Amino acid sequence: MKILVVDDEKVLVKGIKFNLENEGYQVEVGYDGQTAVDLAREGAFDLILLDLMMPGLDGLQACMRIREFSAVPIIILTARGEDADKLMGFECGADDYITKPFNILELKARIRALLRRAGMTQQEAGGGRIAVGHIVLDTDQRSAWKGETAVELTAKEFDLMELLIRNPGRVYSRENLLNIVWGYEYAGDYRTVDVHVRRLREKLELDPANPEFILTKWGVGYYLKNKKER
Repeated sequence: MKILVVDDEKVLVKGIKFNLENEGYQVEVGYDGQTAVDLAREGAFDLILLDLMMPGLDGLQACMRIREFSAVPIIILTARGEDADKLMGFECGADDYITKPFNILELKARIRALLRRAGMTQQEAGGGRIAVGHIVLDTDQRSAWKGETAVELTAKEFDLMELLIRNPGRVYSRENLLNIVWGYEYAGDYRTVDVHVRRLREKLELDPANPEFILTKWGVGYYLKNKKER
């Protein structure tokens, strides 16, 4: 796995590089936003760590430019932890957000989680469409259908449905789903998962009150019915 680390704090970059290389990652570094864009365009990176506050082209601008040509997972690093800043980072295309000072173990965990999610979404690259019964997802276009009818899903609804449909029969606790779909930075409670599952049933099930595919394992969590399940 190849990671790009870009931050104008050279001591911090050196420390991150050392720790990630000890984990077996290949690491390249940069110290400003324009370098981040240039390296991202030239190199095949699996993930980018990008500081928010840098001279010249800042992290948000760099993130937006990278998103013009790449879907590589991006984690924003910043000393600013306000919710508005986090939302701005996500709007600019970031996948995750970690506030300085951070524990290197937490950073490594975030990286592993994001790489797992990225790998999951690429498992059927080129296939595009995955389906169960009348429910169809197009992972390239991030669109969904109930039979022949197109359905509008929010970004998180789509991510949650894609996770379930790629792993039929696997039961996920609400805590698992929060960590995988929303990420460790999310400060909401488990009811967020319940609300999204209810909305998915309303949008995709033929009879939301008696769902056929998006099912509950009482006392455990949620899962998508295995095709072999009766």
